[in-house]
Amino acid sequence: MGWNSWNWWGKRQVNERLVRETIDAIVDSGLKDAGYEYVVVDGGWRDNHLADTGELLQHPQRFPSGMKALADYAHSKGLKFGLHTVPGTLDCGGDKVGAWGIEEVHIRQFVDWGIDFIKLDRCKFVLPEGLDGSLPTGQAQGWTAQRIETAYRNWHDLLGRCGRRILLSASAYRYYDWYPAVAQMGRTTGDIRSRQSGGAVFEGCKHSVMAIAELNNAAARHAGQGYWNDPDMLVTGEQGLNQEEQKTHFALWCVISAPLMLGNDPRVMTEAEKSIVLNRECIIIDQDPSEQGRRIRKDGDAEVWAKKLTGARMAVLLLNRNPTETNAVSADWKLLGLSGKMSVKDVYGKTDLGLIDKGVSLRCPPHGCRLLLLSPGTTPAASH
Repeated sequence: MGWNSWNWWGKRQVNERLVRETIDAIVDSGLKDAGYEYVVVDGGWRDNHLADTGELLQHPQRFPSGMKALADYAHSKGLKFGLHTVPGTLDCGGDKVGAWGIEEVHIRQFVDWGIDFIKLDRCKFVLPEGLDGSLPTGQAQGWTAQRIETAYRNWHDLLGRCGRRILLSASAYRYYDWYPAVAQMGRTTGDIRSRQSGGAVFEGCKHSVMAIAELNNAAARHAGQGYWNDPDMLVTGEQGLNQEEQKTHFALWCVISAPLMLGNDPRVMTEAEKSIVLNRECIIIDQDPSEQGRRIRKDGDAEVWAKKLTGARMAVLLLNRNPTETNAVSADWKLLGLSGKMSVKDVYGKTDLGLIDKGVSLRCPPHGCRLLLLSPGTTPAASH
C-alpha cells in the first residue's frame, strides 16, 4: 500500500516540494495509519542523461536536494520511499538513463540513498547493431522475451545481495510466468487511464478500469504466497470517475487483492474520497493473504466477483456495468461454493443484512456495486 506520483503528476510536473507536501498529507490525513506506507516517485526524478561513470543523476531543477534527502524525510515520518527506474537503455520518454549493463552501479546508489521500493519499468531497449554479442548480425536490437526475463531475474538477484531490503515491483505490461520468482508484485497490464493521460474512464477503451481488471483477472491463479498481481495504480480523486465509479473501482481492486497504490493528490482529498480509500473493511479484504479474488459470473451487465478470506469468510462484489440504469445483481450460495445460512454485511452501507439462506439479489446503481462480507454462523460479520 502506498502512493505513486505518476497518475496525478506525470513526468514533468512532479518535483521535490510536491513530494514533501504529499508525505506530510499522507501522515496528516490518516492514510499512513490506514496502511499506505510507500511513497514512490515515478518518472521525472532523473536528469535526461547518466553521469560519465554511469550513475543516475537527479533532475537539477525538479529535485535539487536529491533522492537521499527525500528518502530521509519519508523515513523521518515513518514512511518508506521508492523510485521508478528502467532496466533497458532508455526511459519511456527516450532519455538514455537505462541500467542495461550497469545495474550494480544504479543499485549501489539506491542502497546509499536508503530506497525501500523499486518500480522496474520495462520501457525501451535500443542497442546499435553489433553491440550485443548474444544476437546474430542483423537481428533487431530491441526487447525480446528472453532479454526481458534475463533483465528482471538479474535485478532480483542483485537486489537480493545488496544488503538492503528493497521491494521489487516488476512493470513489464503483462503477466509473465517468472514474475512470482523474481518480484513481490508484477504488472499484468498497460497503464490505466489517469489524470495525466487525459482522464480516467470506467469503460470504453483498453486502458479503462474494467478493461484493466479483466486483463488482471486472467492471471488470478498465480497470485499469493508473497507475490501479487498489479493492475496498476488507483485512479480515485478528481481524475474522471464519478463517485459510484470510484467506489466500484476501489472495491474491485480490494477484492482482486491488488497492491493499493494511490495515484491521487493526498493534499486535496475530499471527504467523499477519504471515505473510500480509508474504508478499513475494504482494506482488510484487500490485505487478506488468502488468494486473489476473481470474477465468477458475468450475465450481461451484471457481474459477481468473489474472494475467499481467512476464517471461512468471503468477500463478494455485485457489480453493475450498465452506464445509465440501476439493475439487480444476484449471487447464490451454490455459485459461491457455500451452503446454509450466511451472515451478510454491506461494507459500504455499513449495515448488517442478517442471516441469509441460498443467496442475495441487490440493486446496484449505474457503474455501481454492493460489496458484501459473508461469514458463517449466527452472528453478523463484525465491524473493524
